Amino acid sequence: MARYDSLKPDPAQGVFETTLVANGTAVEVEAHLARLEASLDELYGMALPSRARSLIEEGASGLELGRLRLTVVPGDDPSVRTAAVDAALVFPKQATELAPVTVPGGIGPHKWADRRLLDQAQAELEPAMPLVLDSDGTPLEGSRSNLFLARDGSLATPPTDGRILPGVARARAIEVARTAGIEVSERDLTLDELAAADEVFMTGGVRGVEPVGRCEGLGEWDSGELTARVRAGLQRAWLGADDSS
Repeated sequence: MARYDSLKPDPAQGVFETTLVANGTAVEVEAHLARLEASLDELYGMALPSRARSLIEEGASGLELGRLRLTVVPGDDPSVRTAAVDAALVFPKQATELAPVTVPGGIGPHKWADRRLLDQAQAELEPAMPLVLDSDGTPLEGSRSNLFLARDGSLATPPTDGRILPGVARARAIEVARTAGIEVSERDLTLDELAAADEVFMTGGVRGVEPVGRCEGLGEWDSGELTARVRAGLQRAWLGADDSS
């Protein structure tokens, strides 16, 4: 299993947020800005740029379906980049594949603009997505999304304890699941638990809910009822409809 110790993010490159855009409107803007504001204050002692919200609105305008990235670098003006997204990648039905990598202490709670570690891992593991493990083997998160497992009718996801990104989609998925009567626990997971799961899925700010079909050296899973219910609920929250019918 690959281990990544040396590629620590360079704080001078700043932090960013990426959000889904649908019909000219960015999704979960307030939650993304709140997370960005917290990172800027903790890392640089700076406030959220006053133009951040208007830059997002301007960037999203006219984009039917896409992603928007807002980057803030200390000392520079904030910048926005947008790109169209294939509809098949938003709430995808095709399952993704994971491959474990060890990152001692995890990636941390900030969305660093310097993504050399994750980019290197992704390039070495493609087409699989890196699944980040702590040095003791604790599963933490994917390179672009948070991890959930389903077992015996309930869900579990790693806690936001400083080792993982407190995902906006993660928080909304937990809310959706609990509203639907699904028990969700936020706690440390083990590789044995992951291997024994009934279903595994990831949540991210652009793809929404992404089923996981297999993890190299660990197991394979079918996309089942809980994945479908969380997917449908989050899709309704973000897009106003779902394709479950």
